[in-house]
Amino acid sequence: MQPFELVRPKSLAEAHAAFVADDESRYLAGGMSLIPTMKLGLVAPSRVIDLSLIPNLSSIVHENDTIAIGAMAKHCDVARNPIINQYLSGLSLLAGGIGDRQVRNRGTIGGSVANNDPAACYPSAILSLDATIYTNFRQVEASKFFLGLFETALRDGEMLTGLRFNVPKGSHYVKFHQKASRFALVGVFASVTNDQKWRVAVTGACSHVFRVREYEGVLDAGGGPQDFPDEFASPPMNADIHGSADYRRHLVRVISSRAVGQLMRSLA
Repeated sequence: MQPFELVRPKSLAEAHAAFVADDESRYLAGGMSLIPTMKLGLVAPSRVIDLSLIPNLSSIVHENDTIAIGAMAKHCDVARNPIINQYLSGLSLLAGGIGDRQVRNRGTIGGSVANNDPAACYPSAILSLDATIYTNFRQVEASKFFLGLFETALRDGEMLTGLRFNVPKGSHYVKFHQKASRFALVGVFASVTNDQKWRVAVTGACSHVFRVREYEGVLDAGGGPQDFPDEFASPPMNADIHGSADYRRHLVRVISSRAVGQLMRSLA
C-alpha cells in the first residue's frame, strides 16, 4: 500500500473542500471496498477522507410512508433496526446476508451503493423500492443512478449522504451467493407497492442492476412465477469462473420465482 494522507473532516463542507484540494482524493466510508483495492495496488490515493466523524450520517428515520437511511449506517444497523424490520423486511434480510460478521459491522450502505459493485446486494433493493439517493448537492432517482460497471451518477467530489425508501406493501430478497465471498451470483429483490404494482430487480447477473419488466407485467396481470416467460430483456449477462452467462440467465428465473413466491405467501 502506498503512503497517503488521512483527513477526518467534521462536516460535509470540510469533506468536499478536502477532496477538491487534491486531485487524487478518495472518500472513505466503511472501507470494505477501498482498503482492499489499495492493498492490491489497484488504486493509490494520495489523500483519504474519512467520513466517520461527520454527524447525522447514520440515522434511520421513518416519516410520511418513507424510511430515510443515512449513508454511514452499517449493514448490521440496517439488518437489526426495528423500523426496517417492520416496514422493509426485505431490506433487513438483504443486509443481514452481506459478507461475514466483520464486513457487516464495518461496511456501510452508502459506501456499497456508491461503489456499485455488479454483485452488490443493495442496488436491487434501491431499484425495486424506487429509492431516492441524496448527495451533498442534489437528489437522484434510483432509475437514473446505476449507469454501468462500478459506474453511478455521482459526479467528481460528490458524496452520497443518504437514501430514502418508499414503504411498500411487502418486500423480499433471495440471493444465490458465491460461497467464498458471499457476493451475489444472482440476487433478486421483489416488492409490491401499496397500489399493487410489482417490481422485480436483479443484481449479480449483469454489469449493473436491472428490472425484469416481463416478470412484473405477468405479476401485475394477476399471474405468478409459473407464468414467467423464458426470455426477458437485460444487459449482457456476466460470465466468469463462478458461472456462465447461460447459467446466470437461468438463475434469474429461478431466484426471481423464489423471491416472488415467498413474498406472495407472506402477503396471503
